[in-house]
Amino acid sequence: MTKEHSKLSIIGAGAVGSSLAYAALIRESAREIALYDVQTAKVDAEVLDLAHGTQFTGSSRITGGDDLDVVLGSDVVIITAGAKQHIGQSRLDLAAVNVGILEGLMPGLVERAPNAVYILVTNPCDVLAVAAQRFSGLPSSQIFASGTVLDSSRLRWLLAERAGVATSSVHAMIVGEHGDSEFPLWSQARIGPVPILGWKPVDRPALTADELASLAHDVKTAAYRVIEGKGATNYAIGLSGARIAEAVINDEGAILPVSSVLDDYRGVSGVALSVPSIVGSDGVSGLIDVPFSVHEAEQFQRSAEAIRTTLRDLGID
Repeated sequence: MTKEHSKLSIIGAGAVGSSLAYAALIRESAREIALYDVQTAKVDAEVLDLAHGTQFTGSSRITGGDDLDVVLGSDVVIITAGAKQHIGQSRLDLAAVNVGILEGLMPGLVERAPNAVYILVTNPCDVLAVAAQRFSGLPSSQIFASGTVLDSSRLRWLLAERAGVATSSVHAMIVGEHGDSEFPLWSQARIGPVPILGWKPVDRPALTADELASLAHDVKTAAYRVIEGKGATNYAIGLSGARIAEAVINDEGAILPVSSVLDDYRGVSGVALSVPSIVGSDGVSGLIDVPFSVHEAEQFQRSAEAIRTTLRDLGID
């Protein structure tokens, strides 16, 4: 049940922002969804197109425009604005341009919606989560990135297809950077209550370690494959962004692998990485100290160093 008086604002009316607004309307993530963009004709057209379909989307309404005041009264603000990722371009290559965009945005947003929970979707989202926290002065619980929520969904879908079970019956997470150094927590992965390598289906071969490694690679490169084919990823990230917003608006206490600035999590501080996090009305209210294998702990440190290096190069360390 969506909170009666709730507002989700989306910054950026490009492919991701408009898909997120569409997903949020259909899912009734909030009673009001506001869309902002500096391109007046674009944002007005997106709002109008979405509004024309609200007869079929329950009680939610869509507003928006090119005035930043559209975010007033927001419970959640999701930032999708930024330069587009091109074919062959890594998420980290986008960093300098998008940090600059964010530096211009954050003061005006926080002035208008100081109590909102802010979610960064723009890539590289881990780097931008650190930058946004610095630019805004907000606590890391109140401003975080979508992280590996979508990557984990990709992993669960692939595992479900391979195992012949419902995606909801697969329990597995990608953690670390939302990018090239991300990795699955295989030590904690389950199908139903069964550890992943212990799953023995009746009508197909059992999963192997080599196959799991191949699936992890498929998850890591999934965005590149989509971008190569259609120019952008938008539908799945729109759905996952709406899902995170719902966890905040409805104060769910949902455990999601979002990316917030860490403070001595497994020895890592000052960088944002995705770890299992408790998400509710205050944002990230806690982190789950999930056991890592020795190899996973090493991968986590490498992921932290990848983000730390980019922050250093950008002068944000």
